[in-house]
Amino acid sequence: MNYFYQQMLAFFAVVMTVLIILGFSFLQFARSTAYRSTEKQLFGYAEALIDEDLQTDKIENGQVILKNQGVSIFVFDHTDTMTYPSTTQNYISGISDSDLEKLKNGEPITLTQRNTDFFGNQINTAIVYQPFFTQSTGDFYGFIAVSAPISTIEANLKDIRNNLFSAFIFSVLGATVASYFFAKFQVNRINRIRSATHKIAKGDFNVHLENKEMDEFDDLAADFNTMVDSLKSSQEEIERLENRRRQFMADAAHEMRTPLTTINGLLEGIEHDMIPENQKQRSVQLMQNETRRLIRLVNENLDYEKIRSNQINLQKQTFNAFDALEMIIEQLKGKAEASGNELLLNCPKDLTLFADYDRFSQIVVNIVQNAIQFTENGKIKVTGEFGENNESIIKIADSGIGMTAEEVENIWERYYKADISRKNTKYGESGLGLAIVQQLVNLHGARVSVESIAGEGTTFTLVFPLE
Repeated sequence: MNYFYQQMLAFFAVVMTVLIILGFSFLQFARSTAYRSTEKQLFGYAEALIDEDLQTDKIENGQVILKNQGVSIFVFDHTDTMTYPSTTQNYISGISDSDLEKLKNGEPITLTQRNTDFFGNQINTAIVYQPFFTQSTGDFYGFIAVSAPISTIEANLKDIRNNLFSAFIFSVLGATVASYFFAKFQVNRINRIRSATHKIAKGDFNVHLENKEMDEFDDLAADFNTMVDSLKSSQEEIERLENRRRQFMADAAHEMRTPLTTINGLLEGIEHDMIPENQKQRSVQLMQNETRRLIRLVNENLDYEKIRSNQINLQKQTFNAFDALEMIIEQLKGKAEASGNELLLNCPKDLTLFADYDRFSQIVVNIVQNAIQFTENGKIKVTGEFGENNESIIKIADSGIGMTAEEVENIWERYYKADISRKNTKYGESGLGLAIVQQLVNLHGARVSVESIAGEGTTFTLVFPLE
């Protein structure tokens, strides 16, 4: 069964259930009210006659008036013998001894039903009994019985039932129409989400559902919008990484082609004895340099993949940060000077650091080489200091070209290069250096942040918690 018909049937069933319960409750209430009203009316007739001292002419006049309503009046003495109307036979009321005792005690008997009247005729009647007493002594003198046919009461109830049935029919029609529009409204809301889902399945992520924050459907719409935003971001990220992957493949192919072409040309020259003897040693050195360049390019990619897939184990230890940084400065000083840069170290000699020694060196080397790459005739300063929260802080600041805010957001991404024009420099060909730095910092449970101003320089801050 379609959800539309399920909703319509469910709503219709609820409305019908409510209508039926209300209908039966109303009928019971109407029936009870009708009998109470009849009882009150009959007691009123009886009390009015008693107030008139049960004079025969008054009773007869009342009987004539009430005859059109089907009301009958009967009077019985204290022995339960009928005194009005006058008959040739002695008729009794036929009430029980307990009821007669109640009457003697002054208790009226509320509305009761009988299948026969006092003359034995088959007729359903409703009767009340009201006692009366002598005015002089207050002794029980008898009681008056006032009856009305049940058919009169049921006729009134029948009219009520007919009216209620008519109202029920109109209610059914109204419930059907209301169920249709309610079900259509709910199904339209589902179809709205369904249509949006189909668009998502076809790759359209520019879908946004209206959210009025009214009910669970709107909560679902909010969750759907969040999902779409996440999918859109993921898709954009995939496309961005794919574009960078393609750029990297193009760069890698270019970087590999250049040294391979150089190596191949030199090998051919040596093979055909086209290189002078005094140039052969220089040719071998060139081939070694180009080979190292290829190895570095491959190793950076392998290293990044190992870090990402958690295939490396950190051997954390506490060591002297000054000694480690001093060694790195000595290793990279030549590269810095080749670019006209001054490489400086400012670190307390007793600064300790808790990390994997080799991976820490790799982190600092990558950042410093990155600073050398983007700085010419400037200063690169490596600073070490104690942090406030049991931490060791390493800062690497340069006076290079700096970066814009957008570039700072992207530098940790794989294959990203802030300055595409420098993609063929000696260091950082792959665009993986800072991506590796971030992964290694995360594995250490450390933090890294960047502050940069375009044209003025960049500062990397590393915060390592102590053991």
